[in-house]
Amino acid sequence: MKKFIRRPAVQAFLGWVLAGYMSLIRHSVRWRHENLAAVNPVLSAEPGVIALLWHGRIPVALTIAPVLKQSKLAHCLVSPSADGEFFAQAMAHNGFPSIRASSAKKGDSAKARALVAAFREAMSWVKGGGVLIVTPDGPRGPNEVMAPGALQIARRTGAPVLLVGLAVSPAKRLGSWDTAMVAAPFGRGSAIWEGPYYVPADADDAAIEALTADWAARLSAATRQAEARVSAD
Repeated sequence: MKKFIRRPAVQAFLGWVLAGYMSLIRHSVRWRHENLAAVNPVLSAEPGVIALLWHGRIPVALTIAPVLKQSKLAHCLVSPSADGEFFAQAMAHNGFPSIRASSAKKGDSAKARALVAAFREAMSWVKGGGVLIVTPDGPRGPNEVMAPGALQIARRTGAPVLLVGLAVSPAKRLGSWDTAMVAAPFGRGSAIWEGPYYVPADADDAAIEALTADWAARLSAATRQAEARVSAD
């Protein structure tokens, strides 16, 4: 089954299906965005921006498009794996091209070089004033455990970081590692925006580790808050 799904033609088809589904959820769900008063000045400023959301909220993530695209172009940081291909295609169909990057195993020099190249591209994009969308617990998890890659980009570019908690009701949670949220059309949606946050240019490894834990807790809290909003409506 995996070999079949990873065929280029199948992934192209799945990319179109996912793109259509994400667009349907964006336009049919009654979305409520909170804390935009703090976010909009950041997006209208000259520097680039990094936006973080959990991997399990990818299916409902297109709601952030009209907010992020007010004044900037946006790219997604996506795994170069076959599993990430149809997601990259789906986002591209919806106007969000991808920069392909993933973690490299120790001793895998080819993937390490590809990772460095992707991070350089991502930093160049942010420094040029673009928005970079990252799921910091992807592509392999653990669920809602933040990897430090996005913070390293933020440290080196000085870019502000926004955290986005997303939830929709009614929705199903898949049995995948990220418990992906698959929403029904015409439901209620909540987007909780937090930030901006910054990584000091002189932050050492210990400081990065502390910020990573703090931001992960904040992003999870925003996600739980979004879930509570749609449950209470």
